[in-house]
Amino acid sequence: MKNKLSIMVLMLTMIGNAQLKAVSYTDGEQKLNGFAIAPEKSMKSKPGVLVLPAWKGIDDHSKEVAQNLSKLGYYAFVADIYGEGNYPKDAKEAGEKSGFYKKNYKDYQKRIQLALQQLIKAGANANNIVVIGYCFGGTGALEAVRANMNIKAGVSFHGGLGKEAGRFNNILQPKVLVLHGADDFFVPQKDIDAFQTEMRDGKADWQMIYYADAVHAFTERSAGNDKSKGVAYNEKADKRSWQHLLLFLQEVLE
Repeated sequence: MKNKLSIMVLMLTMIGNAQLKAVSYTDGEQKLNGFAIAPEKSMKSKPGVLVLPAWKGIDDHSKEVAQNLSKLGYYAFVADIYGEGNYPKDAKEAGEKSGFYKKNYKDYQKRIQLALQQLIKAGANANNIVVIGYCFGGTGALEAVRANMNIKAGVSFHGGLGKEAGRFNNILQPKVLVLHGADDFFVPQKDIDAFQTEMRDGKADWQMIYYADAVHAFTERSAGNDKSKGVAYNEKADKRSWQHLLLFLQEVLE
């Protein structure tokens, strides 16, 4: 009887607990491996959120974010930017590979667009999508905005804000939310100033929120607590930025 009860409890726990589904797709000859998840309870407007991971590629954090979003009614897809056979083995490789896409931003934008297509295939409304990203992925969310992809908004969590000086500041259609650590010295003031100028020149609907005592990667529990390294988890900033995201999604998605 006790065993039967345990099985019933497990089954009830699994009901309504949507699972991530591995999805293979391609960029030409390059195989990409993302993750899709449908909401536990779908909204009529089928809003979708594309999640762009940090510089080491798809990790537990990005998958957890997608799962949490699905519980709130959003379709979600975790993008694979690097592709099979190109995943960084360490921080050095992550810096090199992410640096390539920051410099070759059109390649980055293409990989984001391919992931958007997978999110739509998974069930999201093509006209009701937001792109969010963490660190390197935060830069990607801004690149989706700069490309004026068919998205409602881009959200950057502790992402790089800069772009090459020679790039033109376009008129920007998607809305923008930047969630930024006030003590993040990996993002220099000149990049912040240039980003804000870009937003103004682009006549964007943008917001930038600073979190006190927070440095780079403040949402990443695995980053540790040593702020002096410039990379550290900040529980308060993590919780606040998540609530700011949810409020923003309620505003921009139908």
